[in-house]
Amino acid sequence: MGNIRKDGRDIVDKKIVKAVNKESFIFLGIILLFFGFLAKTMGLANMFSTMMKTAHDLLLNTVFFIMAIAVLAGAFGALLTEFGVVALINKILSPLMKPLYDMPGAASIGVITTYLSDNPAIITLAKDKGFRRYFKKYQVPALTNLGTAFGMGLIVTTFMIAQAPEGQSFVLAAIVGNIGAIIGSIVSVRIMMHFTKKKYGKEEMALDGDAEFDITKFREIRNGSTFQRALEAILDGGKSGVDMGLSIIPGVIVICTLVMMLINGPKNEVYTGAAYEGVPVLTWIGEKLSFILKPLLGFKSPESIAFPITALGAVGAAIGLVPKLLQQGLIGAREIAVFTAMGMCWSGYLSTHVAMMDALEARDLTNKAILSHTIGGLVAGIAANLIMSACLLTF
Repeated sequence: MGNIRKDGRDIVDKKIVKAVNKESFIFLGIILLFFGFLAKTMGLANMFSTMMKTAHDLLLNTVFFIMAIAVLAGAFGALLTEFGVVALINKILSPLMKPLYDMPGAASIGVITTYLSDNPAIITLAKDKGFRRYFKKYQVPALTNLGTAFGMGLIVTTFMIAQAPEGQSFVLAAIVGNIGAIIGSIVSVRIMMHFTKKKYGKEEMALDGDAEFDITKFREIRNGSTFQRALEAILDGGKSGVDMGLSIIPGVIVICTLVMMLINGPKNEVYTGAAYEGVPVLTWIGEKLSFILKPLLGFKSPESIAFPITALGAVGAAIGLVPKLLQQGLIGAREIAVFTAMGMCWSGYLSTHVAMMDALEARDLTNKAILSHTIGGLVAGIAANLIMSACLLTF
């Protein structure tokens, strides 16, 4: 029900509050405390100088690199879809969905779609009657957890591989990270279904009736010759990569700037206003939690905690932290594996879960979905660490 105006009419999809209320003063207080703390430690001029220089460097050297990868990945993904490779992979994966996820084979299409794009792509599928009719009612809300666990998977994986220093390879680490994400996704979906079964039961179907065509047996293609279809797929896929690259700019610049200023201290213990200086609060927290982070996630430096914290809200911003951490020698192949697993599995779920659950008309289960996915992401990181440890011992 919408909010009621004085004239008695509803205000649809809007929440009206007093122009100035309690949260105005609380938020102002938090802002003053946060920036006051930074300014007192760094100096006001140095704080603003560092903030602007860090944001500028992130834009030029991180955002555009991520965008370039997103364009290539988008074009490649569109080609795979256009010429049936995605359909072929779906055929291979479908038999695994029931034993692993308690999902119909059609759910594998959602896995592939989100891996090639982003979390909300599975919602588009879930709204399609041809897709939804394969699911029971209790399985539909869990699509949020399933899709999120693979969101931006191709971009995260290729970005991590591309970060390998000269003479090294992060291919194995990225593969291990993908395996960890799969394990985390299974845990997340299974926990979520524990709650959905209680609400919906196990038998009721999500949808009855016929669809335009069976999406597990047929696919829609573009008009024109093979060359025309390939060219259009590349251009359309590349354009989606540009859109994705543009959409991550605010997250990378704003979140990464603040996170980097909470990781690194000054060089030579003197603040100069240079990029990437700051007050190492997150490093201090990481040091206090190292007794947990080291055995579970294998982090060799406390600064590594910044990645999973950032990935909670935006994986695009989280991967923006990786080049600097590598440059400073704070992370290696093990961390890349764990980052890939947690980055894929979480992929900014705190910023998408609410909207996705609302789109699936299961808003009341949002807290359960977030709880399930929090556990799934932690399991993904732990699994990647254990698998990578075994690989390093073997090779």
